[in-house]
Amino acid sequence: MPEPELRAVLAIASLLVAAARGAACPSPCRCQALRAVRGLHVDCSSRELQAVPALPRDTRSLDLRNNSLRWVPAGVLDSPPGLRSVDLEGNPWHCDCRIVPLKLWLQDFSAPALTSVRCASPAPIRMKPLGELTGNELGTCKRLLPIKCLEFFWRDLGLITGAIITLLLAAWALKCSKRLVCQLNLSQWGGRGRWLRRHTPKNHKVH
Repeated sequence: MPEPELRAVLAIASLLVAAARGAACPSPCRCQALRAVRGLHVDCSSRELQAVPALPRDTRSLDLRNNSLRWVPAGVLDSPPGLRSVDLEGNPWHCDCRIVPLKLWLQDFSAPALTSVRCASPAPIRMKPLGELTGNELGTCKRLLPIKCLEFFWRDLGLITGAIITLLLAAWALKCSKRLVCQLNLSQWGGRGRWLRRHTPKNHKVH
């Protein structure tokens, strides 16, 4: 194939690849192929986003800095299976119960990323790192627990209580059985003693 035609084919192929990548890339963001590893760097920084957009499946790194994110619903960042890094700095994170899914996700995903996230509100914990928040500071988050989890909790608590009661009853039964065995042994020896006294001659002397 002549060189001019080869260049034209390569140019068309590159346009098709770019179009395919653009279709998979969220419209407010910019996606770029990574050279070191296979995948995309998705740059969504400074886009005034209030929610995380749908991400391409081959996203490797994600930049969400300087947006208007206040929390991230559970499971949103799990969609790209190959995600390796995420930058969440510069967002007005509201640290109440709704921030708990993000906190738990970052604890498993990246300690540095967790350290970089700081609360913007409420006022008592403003600028405090998300990773340093305690349960008391996050408020009552019982409503975030799935109903099934609460059901499993009470079920497990009932099983544990039943097991403890069973062990106590078994220990009590064992103690009673030992006492009964001792009483039977004593009664048997007492019966033998009375039998011997009855059948022993009165003039029998022990030498």
